[in-house]
Amino acid sequence: MLDPSSSEEEGDEILEVERKEVAAPKTTGGARLSPGRAADGHGGGGLQPRGRGSGSGRPSSPSPSVGSDKEKEDLEKMQREEEERKKRLQLYVFVMRCIAYPFNAKQPTDMARRQQKISKQHLQTVKERFQQFLNGETQIVADEAFINAVQSYYEVFLKSDRVSRMVQSGGCSASDSREVFKKHIEKRVRSLPEIDGLSKETVLSSWIAKFDTIYRGEEDPRKHQQRMTASAASELILSKDQLYEMFQQILGIKKFEHQLLYNACQLDNPDEQAAQIRRELDGRLQMADQITQLGGRFPRFASREMEAMFIEELRSSVNLLMANLESMPVSKGGEFKLQKLKRGHNTSIMDMGQEDENTLSKSDVVLSFTLEVVIMEVHGLKSLAPNRIVYCTMEVEGGHKLQTDQAEASKPTWGTQGDFTTTQPLPAVKVKLFTESTGVLALEDKELGRVVLHPTPNSPKQSELHKMTVSKGCPDSDLKIKLAIRMDKPQNMKHCGYLWAIGKNVWKRWKKRFFVLVQVSQYTFAMCSYREKKAEPVELLQLDGYTVDYTDPQPGLDGGRTFFNAVKEGDTVIFASDDEQDRILWVQAMYRATGQSHKPVPPTQVQKLNSRGGTAPQLDAPISQFYADRAQKHGMDEFISANPCNFDHASLFELVQRLTLDHRLNDSYSCLGWFSPGQVFVLDEYCARYGVRGCHRHLCYLSDLLERAENGAMIDPTLLHYSFAFCASHVHGNSQRVSELLNWPVSEAELEQALFPSVPELPAHTAKRELKIIEFMKKKDLRSPIFSGTRRPDGIGTVTVEEKERFEEIKERLRVLLENQITHFRYCFPFGRPEGALKATLSLLERVLMKDIVTPVPQEDVKAVIRKCLEQAALVNYQRLSDYAKLEGKKREMYEHPVFCLASQVMDLTIQNVGRLATPAKKLEDTIRLAELVIEAFAWWSDLMVEHAETFLCLYSADMDAALEVQPPDSWDSFPLFQLLNDFLRIDYNLCNGKFHKHLQDLYAPLVVRYVDLMESSIAQSIHRGFERESWEPVNNGSGTSEDLFWKLDALQTFIRDLHWPEEEFGKHLETRLKLMSSDMIESCVKRTRAAFEAKLQKSSRATDFRVPQSICTMFNVMVDAKAQSAKLCAMDLGQERQYHSQIDNLIEETVKEMITLLVAKFVVILESVLAKLSRYDEGTLFSSFLSFTKPGMDVADGYVTFVRHSQDMLREKVNEEVYIERLFDQWYTSTMNLVGTWLTDRMDLQLHVYQLKILIRVVKKKYRDFRLQGVLDSTLNSKMYETVRNRLTLEEATASVREGGMQGISMKDSDEEDNDN
Repeated sequence: MLDPSSSEEEGDEILEVERKEVAAPKTTGGARLSPGRAADGHGGGGLQPRGRGSGSGRPSSPSPSVGSDKEKEDLEKMQREEEERKKRLQLYVFVMRCIAYPFNAKQPTDMARRQQKISKQHLQTVKERFQQFLNGETQIVADEAFINAVQSYYEVFLKSDRVSRMVQSGGCSASDSREVFKKHIEKRVRSLPEIDGLSKETVLSSWIAKFDTIYRGEEDPRKHQQRMTASAASELILSKDQLYEMFQQILGIKKFEHQLLYNACQLDNPDEQAAQIRRELDGRLQMADQITQLGGRFPRFASREMEAMFIEELRSSVNLLMANLESMPVSKGGEFKLQKLKRGHNTSIMDMGQEDENTLSKSDVVLSFTLEVVIMEVHGLKSLAPNRIVYCTMEVEGGHKLQTDQAEASKPTWGTQGDFTTTQPLPAVKVKLFTESTGVLALEDKELGRVVLHPTPNSPKQSELHKMTVSKGCPDSDLKIKLAIRMDKPQNMKHCGYLWAIGKNVWKRWKKRFFVLVQVSQYTFAMCSYREKKAEPVELLQLDGYTVDYTDPQPGLDGGRTFFNAVKEGDTVIFASDDEQDRILWVQAMYRATGQSHKPVPPTQVQKLNSRGGTAPQLDAPISQFYADRAQKHGMDEFISANPCNFDHASLFELVQRLTLDHRLNDSYSCLGWFSPGQVFVLDEYCARYGVRGCHRHLCYLSDLLERAENGAMIDPTLLHYSFAFCASHVHGNSQRVSELLNWPVSEAELEQALFPSVPELPAHTAKRELKIIEFMKKKDLRSPIFSGTRRPDGIGTVTVEEKERFEEIKERLRVLLENQITHFRYCFPFGRPEGALKATLSLLERVLMKDIVTPVPQEDVKAVIRKCLEQAALVNYQRLSDYAKLEGKKREMYEHPVFCLASQVMDLTIQNVGRLATPAKKLEDTIRLAELVIEAFAWWSDLMVEHAETFLCLYSADMDAALEVQPPDSWDSFPLFQLLNDFLRIDYNLCNGKFHKHLQDLYAPLVVRYVDLMESSIAQSIHRGFERESWEPVNNGSGTSEDLFWKLDALQTFIRDLHWPEEEFGKHLETRLKLMSSDMIESCVKRTRAAFEAKLQKSSRATDFRVPQSICTMFNVMVDAKAQSAKLCAMDLGQERQYHSQIDNLIEETVKEMITLLVAKFVVILESVLAKLSRYDEGTLFSSFLSFTKPGMDVADGYVTFVRHSQDMLREKVNEEVYIERLFDQWYTSTMNLVGTWLTDRMDLQLHVYQLKILIRVVKKKYRDFRLQGVLDSTLNSKMYETVRNRLTLEEATASVREGGMQGISMKDSDEEDNDN
């Protein structure tokens, strides 16, 4: 708080301003009131009080012959600016007084803390920081999942035009962006796989910490925290100096103007401010009396009966303020408690009506003083020896006695302080000097001297020398003692001093007495005269009803130099003081005490010569008069002395509230229209002190909020709901429940819980309960002598016509605004921010549609309004998305038409509208859209949201149909559109098989059937052409034709399956048809492969030079792949069992058997060719004898063995199915062994030629070993036929061994061992 001394720092500035004003040309100062004019005015301060003209400070207009039109306009502009300046200065005076001495309101501490607002520059900075992180330009370590989340957040949220719009509206805070990111990553983190030792809560916390680091950038976290802490503290509570500075900015007041007004209004003096309040309240009571007695002009009320109630309300409000003022301590922080005494002439309902109860007695005046006596030293003590001990005692007469420490006579100094309390305004303080007695028989110490002082609260506080009265026998006659006596003034003593006085009923003799102005209560003061050493006053004068003023010297009264009097009807008391300054101080103190409307004006000559004839000038006026003169010099006196009762405070408050709201919306907090605690405090105090009606206050507030909301500012609908409920309760009356709710101020948490309960009540039940409360309160109100009407939130029962008309106007504006916000809810409340705002908007709309405070609006009416809004919302949202999609469609290369981009946007918007938490998996964009929980806000009208979604999609269907019509007949580019739309609609409970969904099915069903028909024909043709040109080169698991066939069949089935056709019957039909088609195609493939296999074998060689070609293995692989694909492509899902198509399965198995048989037959033919060569050596034939002379080698056996080994390796390496290989080898071994056994059986009676024997032993032995190495089972290898062949060959070997030449090392022995020959 500023005090007069604090203005010294700004003294140079003020003096500089004064010099400029003195030196300024006269033409520029015409608009400023001179001090003389300000004193002669009505105190309007440049404003236009009720029933009076404008101030006299308006400059005269220039002559038409001199000034041009432009000069006239400039002059009129200057005049308007000067009038506005004066109006704001006067308003600032009223605001300053509310801040300086509040007695009705306090700064609320339970209001929600507001977050820092994001500006355009800050948003751009945040975007750059996130872009740097995504570009890898920061030191933040992050995994791919977090980077993807940040990428999505950056693309979807930060770059959104809706966020830019929210920032522009002032409703976006750092907390909002953080909460959006938190909700965005929660589902991502929940979908991540579990990691041992790392909980998902830890991941969430880590991601949030990294987000904060990115958001904060390179700022020091400690500085950020300090700044946030300081801002939060200033948001919670403000000091008086901070409030002064705030409203200087709000009202455009300069610093030196504030200092002038502050000092001249004595805002640092609580007594002056309390007196100012008492004068204002007396003026309001007198105004009420004048309206009653003289038939003053009443406001236009809704009914004539309210005029009498209006007077009682005025008096009741004043008496409430009196009660509040009465409860205030005399001086803040003091322990003194005021008595509950009232002024006798206040005609209010709180007066007890008994005059004797307001009369003071001497016992009612109680004062308590604190004295500090500090003894410093004694001078003139010469007779005592230097080492003698001396000390002092001190006492207040009638109290206890204190003693100082002992000191030597050579140095009698102490510095000892004694504290005393007394109830005597003129106490007697005795200080005595003692020395210790040296005599043996001395009982008491010897007194050397004493001094008796009579201090007052006005006595000097510094130490002084006082001459002591010397005791008998003390040779030191010039003893002096230096001491200081400080007597504190109690809080209820406003002034004291010696005055001459004479009156009619008290102080009947002109005599000088000691007077004390005592405050007994906020409304009771007394002038009391005291004698020395007396606690009770000798006489007292209760100042109720007296008027104090300066007066001229009275003839015949000797004593006193400056006079003033206190006048009351039938009594006059004359006072006189010895100097001018003391008189001014007494008059000011009594002026505050009497509460009179007339302000005494001191003589203009403040510098007088000393009455004793001195030549030096003396400043008799106090510092307060100096500040008043300075304010008068600067033209401020008219604002200070203006009577608040003469002003229209309703219009003044409307101005200050509007300016305060502008200041609040432009500060650094995202307030959403809520005032800060300090602003609420000042506005509350202003309304209470100057009688601004609560309904008017909230109507103006609503009007200002609506104006800002209509211009794009973000306003909290909860705040609108509160003010509207207050006004509705006032205009229509209300129940006790609403009265309790609307006690201002109310915390936002309580208001939210009361206005929007978590479990909504049925309106019918609410109405019944409130009607019962209304009936009860009406019965209760019949006993009230004041409020016989309906109870209202601020206790005001009168309703003016202006309030009612303005309320209806605002109600209509509010309805239009709410409907517009619901229509544009996606852009007014982007991403669900502010949190709960849309829900509050819907609740407020329901309240606005009510005709009065208790009659609920039918739900069908509410539904109709919301349905209309949502229909318009669908059109607005779709139009904006359509425009956006046209731009985005040009940027996309993956689709040719912007309808695909639009479909993606449609899905995003519809998801946000109906409240799904995740976007579809199949989307045209890779970014993940953040879903808004709009369904929570529309929980009471979910069916309307479904209608809104259907309307929105139907608007899209028109563009979709038009886009599909221009597509070529056999173009399938539109199927991704169906997949995108159907994937969303089929999993939504409300939209599945809805109007748009069925239209989509009807539109695409013929396209799907046509597509399947064409694909079937195309695949059949590809099979025919492919196998005709097939080279049977291996491709993956088969040939080129088979791979293409199986891929096409699988792709077709996958495509149809991914359509997720919603109609079950048609979906089953498509599945069955595709399975059968796959079966037919695979059957054709198998048959064509078998035919090619047989043809290939027929064309190949029958000798041992035959080698199994790659194509034969490829054909086997085609069969293997066909069998595998048939299990997937031809299977039908029937319940829990998977039944395969038996026909194609059997066909493949039979074909494989035939192919193995054909191949084995080929191998048998080759062996037959070998045996045919051996048959020429049969015994008894013509050629055998000739061939015996040729001595043939083992070439035939070696060729056959090489053929077998090559064929085995080729089949083993190239054929993909092991089962088929084993089956083939078994049949091969068995068939060839049977052939050898048959050939030997046919020659049972013949002896084998040595050449035949050698070849057969080599072939049989190698065959057995090779097939065993290939995994043929022993049971197959050691068959009966093999044993027969082995025994025959062994026998033949034994016979041949005795012949000439023998077997040359070839033997059937050890046939299982590896031999070394080739």
